[in-house]
Amino acid sequence: MTIPFDSQKIYYRSPFGAVEQDTKVHFRVLVPRQEHSRVTELCVKYDYDYNWEYHKLIWCGNFDDATEIWECDFTPDRIGLYWYGFRLQTPDGNRYIMPSDPYKICTIEDSPGRSWQLTCYKKGFTTPQWPVGGVMYQIFPDRFYFSGEEKKLKRTDFQRDEDWYDLPVWKPNENGEITNSDFFMGDLKGITEKLDYLEGLGVSCIYLNPIFEAYSNHRYDTGDYSHIDPILGTEEDFVNLCAEAKKRGIHVINDGVFSHTGADSVYFNRSGRYGEGGAYRDKDSPYFTWYKFNEWPDNYQSWWGFYTLPEVIETSPAFNEYINGKDGIVRKYMRLGNSGWRLDVADELPDEFMENLRKSAKEENPEAFIIGEVWEDASNKESYGARRKFLLGDQMDSVMNYVFRGAILDFIKGQDARYAMARIMSVIENYPRPVLRVLMNSLSTHDTERALTVIAGEPLNGRDREWQAATKLSEEKRSLGIKLMKIAAAMQFTLPGFPCVYYGDEAGMEGYRDPFNRCGYPWGKENKALVEWHRQLGKLRASCSALWDGEFTEAYAKDRRLAYIRHDAHSAIYCVFNLYDREEVVTPPPGYDNAKVVFGSEYKDHKLTLKPLSCEFMVMDLD
Repeated sequence: MTIPFDSQKIYYRSPFGAVEQDTKVHFRVLVPRQEHSRVTELCVKYDYDYNWEYHKLIWCGNFDDATEIWECDFTPDRIGLYWYGFRLQTPDGNRYIMPSDPYKICTIEDSPGRSWQLTCYKKGFTTPQWPVGGVMYQIFPDRFYFSGEEKKLKRTDFQRDEDWYDLPVWKPNENGEITNSDFFMGDLKGITEKLDYLEGLGVSCIYLNPIFEAYSNHRYDTGDYSHIDPILGTEEDFVNLCAEAKKRGIHVINDGVFSHTGADSVYFNRSGRYGEGGAYRDKDSPYFTWYKFNEWPDNYQSWWGFYTLPEVIETSPAFNEYINGKDGIVRKYMRLGNSGWRLDVADELPDEFMENLRKSAKEENPEAFIIGEVWEDASNKESYGARRKFLLGDQMDSVMNYVFRGAILDFIKGQDARYAMARIMSVIENYPRPVLRVLMNSLSTHDTERALTVIAGEPLNGRDREWQAATKLSEEKRSLGIKLMKIAAAMQFTLPGFPCVYYGDEAGMEGYRDPFNRCGYPWGKENKALVEWHRQLGKLRASCSALWDGEFTEAYAKDRRLAYIRHDAHSAIYCVFNLYDREEVVTPPPGYDNAKVVFGSEYKDHKLTLKPLSCEFMVMDLD
């Protein structure tokens, strides 16, 4: 059956994917002759317009005896999203070509419906070069490694976890509150001591969860942006970490928590820890305009209703200057040695604030890397009543790619490969090319269950903390999980973007939700085979340029098998994943007879034999 239109194939739409402003896009549709279309039109609507535009296509001959070819060009000249479809003027009235489902099938209907998306981004938009082809590593500082250096701490209102391998405190206190005030004492010097380990994994970027002074172990309740938390060490320790990391080709980026502060902070100071100042205690405080009080002092806007996290007004000139000014927080940490920022809850930050932050960071260092926390497709995300502009050239370089995470893990757990590929291709189609090459691709984060638990464990299904604390993988499930985790990581490392390993995923850590996904790294108890697997994947990324910024081509997606090709001018890699519990014999694309088989699968007579629950890569040098 002839498909009228497929937005993901060059034959129908060229160039594929998001386009730079003022790029001419060529459209081709195949119209059944039985429709007797007298006029075929491209229907286009800019995201913020109410009216559709109609552009006539030119009849360009017959595709076959039953199908006509119609073509036209369209040049998007405004930054943002365009929505499009096709209208046929027939003797029986107007008919519409439109997408119908996630599997890229399109239909011809009597009335208009869904549309395809065309993303148009700012002319000249670029993203940093240094993350391309590398590996990111996310560290929750309290739980990675303790250097053994005892700090001289003024505060005493915290609990020290003496057993590094124990669970974090998860039971409420006598007041029924979870205070997150237990610490394993992981510190900056500890991270510095483990840089050789990270270098061996192929890590080129460390993403640190918050290191600002704070009073919880997660440190998302900022106490003072200008100071590093004393439990983690000193400013000198941070400078040294960044310097030692750069000697190994590793950059450091910080978590920027700019939508709220802690109530217990120099800025708000609800508990009086910082004396008599602060917005909660003094209307004349220089920080008073940062916050929105419904009725001062106790009734104020807070993040998701948590009174401990008062929201800031990011458009407040005083707050913006403090964070993004010439001597603001963004530049301070960059001058200390960091290479960029991950923005917490980016979809809750105003456009104006993010644009100011980008200007500040890029003025300080044009190669500064800015990543946002967005859980959905960031190209068409709406929040607070507006379409967001995250990836159009004036705000972020990249986002946390939870869409790929869902596609990978759901496929691993049993979902049809077609649906996984459709989700992957939707991101590749919708995101600007400069963004695609540096997408932050994670399997786990501090906000999710550990990937190993998701893959092999019993579903959480709303169970309580007591159940989560007591539930571990059986040896049988863990063995299967490690095997599946290898396949998931292999996809993570070969899809477009920048793979980010959440500390300990490579060592086989498991755990349900916070705090069980934030245990101490299991030094000396790692799954060595899984660590070695990640080392091998890191070496592969470093040596195969096709994985840096290469094209992506779907090769196969059906049931429990999925395959794709990455290629550039110098190399190509065929990646195939077998989730059947049986051996699969596949035929690689033409030209791979002399390719290197990475994991040692049998390749004979143009046939590649895949073991059950396995994957294989074939790498070809094109130089």
